Amino acid sequence: MSILSLITAPDPILKKVASPVDTVNDSIRQLMDDMLETMYHNHGVGLAAPQVAVSKRIIVLDLSKVDIKEDNITNSEYKYPLFMVNPIVKAISNQTVTAKEGCLSLPKQAIEVSRYHEIQVTYLDYYNNLKTLNAEGWLARAIQHEVDHLDGILLVDYLSNLKKEAALNTLSKIKDAAYDK
Repeated sequence: MSILSLITAPDPILKKVASPVDTVNDSIRQLMDDMLETMYHNHGVGLAAPQVAVSKRIIVLDLSKVDIKEDNITNSEYKYPLFMVNPIVKAISNQTVTAKEGCLSLPKQAIEVSRYHEIQVTYLDYYNNLKTLNAEGWLARAIQHEVDHLDGILLVDYLSNLKKEAALNTLSKIKDAAYDK
């Protein structure tokens, strides 16, 4: 496995709608393994392919080390890590919850976002099997966050224009400080 380079805003690939994957083959599995390794290396809980400069509809997730007090996988046969190819999300209920989220593509930013509390996601798994998962709470939030990346939506897109500009300016200063070292 390899650690891939993370893409940060405002890179244009993050604003592109990612392309569907035809079939999960060895090269896609290798990409997913590399994405997982990259996510762990950067202390993330989820990662979408566009965040590593690959415009494909692939996400990986692992909330097993997150200190949350809810059972967020309601289908007990599903275990972490989760590999989702071409995920399609639909709300199970209209209940939404607002909470702060972070993102590996927006370092040192925490942005409040309202998301569905319960969702159903249909996707191809690591072995090209069609799966359906019902999720709630933080897992539902993480899936929706990563699927946003596949649709070219970033956390800052949930902000007003003024707050979005401020967040991107902060990110620019963080990048400049890192380059000055």
